[in-house]
Amino acid sequence: MLLVLVIAIAVGLARGGKLSNLTEIGVRAWWLLFIGFGLQLGATFLPLSMHDLAVGLILASYVPLLLFVLLNRQMAGLWVAGIGVLMNFTVIAANSGMPVMLEAVILAGGSADVALGAKHVVLTESTHLAFLSDIIPLPGSVISLGDVFVAIGVGVFLEDQVRRPVRLFAHRVQGTPGSAAER
Repeated sequence: MLLVLVIAIAVGLARGGKLSNLTEIGVRAWWLLFIGFGLQLGATFLPLSMHDLAVGLILASYVPLLLFVLLNRQMAGLWVAGIGVLMNFTVIAANSGMPVMLEAVILAGGSADVALGAKHVVLTESTHLAFLSDIIPLPGSVISLGDVFVAIGVGVFLEDQVRRPVRLFAHRVQGTPGSAAER
């Protein structure tokens, strides 16, 4: 994801954007992101014996993330990220955890006897919606199709924010066009 962020910002700068535009991002209910990612972070540190709680936290984390996307759906890329979040939510709910293909873990440089986290399950023949599972090997990681959609959506959003035109009125102060000329 860090690579996606760097590439998106670099593309935005190459297309005439300004890094300072990122200080003026105006999204609604941004605090929902902290709730969603905080719940996911909490699930990451749970031991394997607390699998049900970890999965519950992960599923609960998608509610504020999807609400954030819904509230900001008009912004470039966020609806694509929302599709990715919904894909991940669906496969986790269908399988009581994110299925992970062990062969993909090996291709990514991991070990077949890897200890899956409390929020993961091994992908088997009985896995529902296996195509949405963590099956895409990357160096040091395995990701899902939903993760790809989230990365694309966030990348498009950041690139758009970097290259958007400068606002005439900072901090959303409204003005009437031509009002300065009327005296």
